[in-house]
Amino acid sequence: MRIATWNVNSLRTRIDRVIAWLERTGTDVLAIQETKATDAKFPVEPFTQAGYQVARHGISQWNGVAIVSRVGLAEVEIGLPRCPPFGDPPVIEARAIGARCGDVTVWSLYVPNGREIDHPHYSYKLEWLAALRDMGAARLAADSTALIALCGDFNVAPQDDDVWDMAAFEGRTHVTQPERDAFQAVVDAGFADLVRPYAPGPGVYTFWDYQQLRFPKKEGMRIDFLLGSAALQAATVGAHIDREERKGKGASDHAPVVIDVDRPAPIVAVPPGAAIVEPTGSTGHGEGDVQLW
Repeated sequence: MRIATWNVNSLRTRIDRVIAWLERTGTDVLAIQETKATDAKFPVEPFTQAGYQVARHGISQWNGVAIVSRVGLAEVEIGLPRCPPFGDPPVIEARAIGARCGDVTVWSLYVPNGREIDHPHYSYKLEWLAALRDMGAARLAADSTALIALCGDFNVAPQDDDVWDMAAFEGRTHVTQPERDAFQAVVDAGFADLVRPYAPGPGVYTFWDYQQLRFPKKEGMRIDFLLGSAALQAATVGAHIDREERKGKGASDHAPVVIDVDRPAPIVAVPPGAAIVEPTGSTGHGEGDVQLW
């Protein structure tokens, strides 16, 4: 069973690349971030034609998360319990969606950027990560054997090796100690980095800014992760970062991050072109509804 996470930076712009990548790599489950699409404008049909079910959550042209799966998709949840709002008026943003795919619970997570250290978005980011930690800890307290994957763009570089030059980030977000402590708290709640053992640094990144030729200069950041419960960590047999997908015209500024899990994936018949429409209503703590296709 192959599970991946990818911040696509506008799904409608890159839908052809995403579908081609899924078909080329044989990925069973993809957690998508920064779809930048409301539910009504989400491109469901290309996924169903390729044999995937879709759960998505988008309430504006910003943020947006989704999970697509060809091994089953059930028990969809929107938002994190006690997720903090942001803005004026305060809104629960579309930054988290979870679903059971086969026997693995997969969360697609788009952690707030933080913007600047003295910006309210920075405090929001730390509160958001605390809500994620609390949710993860509660789930493992209820079932220590659960297979859970926390996938997404965490907007944190937890180690110095995860940026090309620490001096370039002095006084900036993503590398501050409070952010790293918040990330570590999620790990300490029972979720290990599933990819780093197979793709150690330095010089291993998942994001390269479009500006200043960061990609050809190999000036990147490692901010996209798959964190797994102990049971999922034990079942993970491989992982990699698909740096090649960052190349070429129309690429996202993030690369897909992938794990291979030694678990039998159930066979789910989803005929090409046949959309499975099962409105489930809102099942989590965010705003808006979720639909399962």
